[in-house]
Amino acid sequence: MKTAIYPGSFDPVTLGHLNIIKRAARCFDKLIVCVMVNSEKPAGMFTPDERVDMLRRVCEKLPNVEIDQSSSLVADYAREHRACTLIKGLRAVSDYEKEVQMALINRQLNPRLDTMFLPSGPKYNHLSSSVVKEMARYGADLSDFVPREIIDEVNDRINGRNG
Repeated sequence: MKTAIYPGSFDPVTLGHLNIIKRAARCFDKLIVCVMVNSEKPAGMFTPDERVDMLRRVCEKLPNVEIDQSSSLVADYAREHRACTLIKGLRAVSDYEKEVQMALINRQLNPRLDTMFLPSGPKYNHLSSSVVKEMARYGADLSDFVPREIIDEVNDRINGRNG
């Protein structure tokens, strides 16, 4: 069984993330979408448990997708789950440079681990969780940017409700 891991902060999950999840799920027997703690990012808008819950709801119709969370190194996590591939979505050339460096480090830490880069669909090249949060702060319509299942949660959190 070929298992891949799509790691990220997913704070919140966007339609761009969901696009990568669906495409990667077609390529592997099992895809684990893993909410990772990123030491470079401050505490998120949502807790890791809340992100896991949102991802589970958004991905519930994808039978070979599992949702998890981890604070370990992704190379170690992949070894523990017998994953052969990391999935990384790319929006721009600047993403590529950083992700290639991380792929080389992960490969050194776990020689059986490859990284597959999936370019964003053109509709999502500009989209990031940070952009979603900024748009929500100004009351923008988020329906083209985040899954409908979580729009209210994002708006409520930005406006200081429910958490």
